Amino acid sequence: MEKTRIGIVGLGNIAQTIHLPILTKLSDAEVVAVCDLDDNKARFVAEKFEIPRYYSDVETMLKSDEGIQGVDICTPTAVHRDVALAAIESKKDVLVEKPLARTQREAVDIVAAAKKNHRKVMVGMNNRFRPDAMILKSFIEDHALGKIFYAKAGWFKKLNAESVWFTRKEQSGGGVVLDLGIVMFDLAFWMMGFPEVKEVTSTHYKHFTKDVEDSSIMFMKMKNGSTLSIEASWSFESNADFFYCDCFGTEGSGSLNPFRILKRMHGSLVNLAPASQETPQSLYRKSYENELKHWAGAVRGLHPVVSTGEEAVHRMKVVDAVYKSAKRGKAVTIQ
Repeated sequence: MEKTRIGIVGLGNIAQTIHLPILTKLSDAEVVAVCDLDDNKARFVAEKFEIPRYYSDVETMLKSDEGIQGVDICTPTAVHRDVALAAIESKKDVLVEKPLARTQREAVDIVAAAKKNHRKVMVGMNNRFRPDAMILKSFIEDHALGKIFYAKAGWFKKLNAESVWFTRKEQSGGGVVLDLGIVMFDLAFWMMGFPEVKEVTSTHYKHFTKDVEDSSIMFMKMKNGSTLSIEASWSFESNADFFYCDCFGTEGSGSLNPFRILKRMHGSLVNLAPASQETPQSLYRKSYENELKHWAGAVRGLHPVVSTGEEAVHRMKVVDAVYKSAKRGKAVTIQ
């Protein structure tokens, strides 16, 4: 079987706990090199996962003779643009962990380079690949729930010690909106069928941060009349990390976490969701397994990329409006 030859850049938590354990076990992929600014970490990770080559410089890795076809970028957001451009100009396809960039301008640069060099760009929005999310999406696409007129989604998660860089705007581009909010926006927006956003209203809070927001409440009006609300926080007090996505249609509703698909049939409300014993941890793991397998196949041309760079540019345009609204204290119209 032909294998996709992959180089991974950035060997922090997400690379070591998710990307590498999954990619090194895929039958149709081969991690041939890893790269991190910390040479000792690069060597340690290469030895741990039995990767043949390790580097502390991206350009050196890209110029190597490893035959790398795809570059998996797991670095902090501040260097997403530079690493992606280097990979694309070296004729590699790229997978970039969310968000694609700190700003829409940086995202545009990446997508423009990919178009010029005929390269694929995929952004790591793994929730689209959750088994329960894919089932709910199929029900919506089959119009089983009627027209979706409202969706709401949220994610409450405490920052871990390794994610402190998220609180530094120069490195992250923003706070919880770019960490958690954009993920839930992408998921709910995908469920809704990508309606055009007309207006954004947002409020931000800084309870335990100074440079960026640690809680955000967002509300969006779409040109087709539907609405979407998003909440994301590092500081909401709760017993455990929690996320949800609820979609409401004219003939039923669907929810993730817990998974429900409710439809009125013969005068009664029936849950059409298939019975599942999968834990949140299992669903999380499978979302990445499906995502990374999809990307490896897309690099070999087996199918189009899901969660494209072009889609990410649009998301960043809306995110920019979210920040403008919070700063101005009023709604922002998107042209």
